[in-house]
Amino acid sequence: MRLKGVVYDAGCVTGVTWRPDYTPELARRELELIKTDLHCNAVRIRARDTGRLAAAAEIALRQDLEVWFCPELWDKSPDTTLRHLERAAAAAEELRARWPERLVFCAGNELTLFMRGIVQGRSRSRRIPAIREAIKSGADYRELNAFLARASAAVREEFHGPVSYASLPFERVDWDLFDIIGVNHYWTVPVKDRYLQTLEPLLGTGKPVVVTELGFCTCTGADQFGSVPPDNIDPVSYTLHMLPLTGRFVRPRVKAVQERNEDLQAASLLRQLELLDSAGVDGAFVYTFTAPLMPYGDDPEHDLDANSFSLVKPFSGGRHGTTYPDMAWEPKESFTAIADYYATR
Repeated sequence: MRLKGVVYDAGCVTGVTWRPDYTPELARRELELIKTDLHCNAVRIRARDTGRLAAAAEIALRQDLEVWFCPELWDKSPDTTLRHLERAAAAAEELRARWPERLVFCAGNELTLFMRGIVQGRSRSRRIPAIREAIKSGADYRELNAFLARASAAVREEFHGPVSYASLPFERVDWDLFDIIGVNHYWTVPVKDRYLQTLEPLLGTGKPVVVTELGFCTCTGADQFGSVPPDNIDPVSYTLHMLPLTGRFVRPRVKAVQERNEDLQAASLLRQLELLDSAGVDGAFVYTFTAPLMPYGDDPEHDLDANSFSLVKPFSGGRHGTTYPDMAWEPKESFTAIADYYATR
């Protein structure tokens, strides 16, 4: 694979920001480690705020990483989403002019799920039943491709580098609109015999194919449910933890204790990367570097990280790691496994 990457969240937002710990200094240090210790040569950076996304992208470019510039604005209308993409494309072009050949613009992520207007439902949870019905009925995704045609044209007015889209595996995207095919493609035991078959039509187009997202949680059973693990966070304790007045007194709990399994996460990631490498994809981005909203707990009843895709286990309460004492996280076995794999490929 040409691209050996990881997904880096600089501030996706679903009611709350996924990176409450974010600072430019922290991003600089983490992206440095992604380059030097995780041995990535590419990073897919996601965020809602265009300024933060551009700043993180510049840090990564200075680290000699190829950057996939991914603005993500969720649960908005197509017109609002399009305007957001246009603004982000203008910001990305300023960087591309300084670092040509090192920047790819991603014009959306799983829009059938994350944007209103493709299927019915004002929120993601309400769109899921409609998506299931669309899959069963063999929908042609005409509305999605109509939006992607508008988005591709609008982005190219501002950004003059390669453009891609991070699709769901079942979205029937008109890839003539894009320079690079991107697909969020998770491996699970139930689809193991069909996993590579679903990539064959994409590989047959002659365009570069990049798996823009792949990953596994950190618990036993992670290889069974792919990108949608069972919700295992107790909502009452988590809500109280997120409130300013009660947050420091309430620790979020899991609904049911899961067996933490870093071995399985690491082995599953290596198996999938080897499969993708053998299939001839152009690159892959492992999801995800860190997820601080799901911290590790020594007590399994408070170990939200067991249900997380993160390559590091984030700590809360000011605790720091031992491998990197300046970081509020510790690498998991998957971090080491991916680092070794990327370093030798």
